[in-house]
Amino acid sequence: MNKPIRILLADDHTIVRQGLARLLADQPGFKVVGEANNGQRAIDQAEKLAPDVIIMDIAMPRLNGIEAAKRIRKKLPHTKILILSMYSHEHYIHELLETGISGYLLKDSSGRDIVKAIHGAMKDETFLSPSISKVLVDTYRSPKKRSAKTERYKKLSDREREVFQLIGEGHSTRQIADMLCVSISTIKSHRANIMEKLRIDTPVKLIHFAIRLGLVDPDL
Repeated sequence: MNKPIRILLADDHTIVRQGLARLLADQPGFKVVGEANNGQRAIDQAEKLAPDVIIMDIAMPRLNGIEAAKRIRKKLPHTKILILSMYSHEHYIHELLETGISGYLLKDSSGRDIVKAIHGAMKDETFLSPSISKVLVDTYRSPKKRSAKTERYKKLSDREREVFQLIGEGHSTRQIADMLCVSISTIKSHRANIMEKLRIDTPVKLIHFAIRLGLVDPDL
């Protein structure tokens, strides 16, 4: 008998994880082995469980799905990652595909598409929702569409992106220092570098920038 495909679900909305878990439980050959409600926990669970497939959202607290996917791919290159998101921003799609994800689906995808994407991932195939494919085609036809905001964000280091997201979520400098186990002065230095690279002059504008990029859910 073939071993089941072991799946980790990473989404900060409990109802989404529960819905996915029910969908996958009804499919032969699938086994949900863990769940995570933020990007950092997704990394921790991935290292602990070494799943075959991770289904992951982008806009998660603590660490977004883009940065989490990068770190998981480095540590677990054989684990397949499928993005299931409500966002179809062009810069997400390109950056994630460069990272080596196995699929990008929107949250209005059918259960059949999710199942198809999982099976495709196990065959080293890439599955994209039709609207995601359209974004890629449009970008190929009009490469100048990439925004100045996106280009500035790409200049941030991995650590700066992590700090930027935590600032965007409204955490204080001390809270961020405690979360990342570094000094307050280190976070202040990161914040100054982030503001310079993004050409932003106030912390409030940093939060607005993070929301516009879709890295932070304004309802969190």
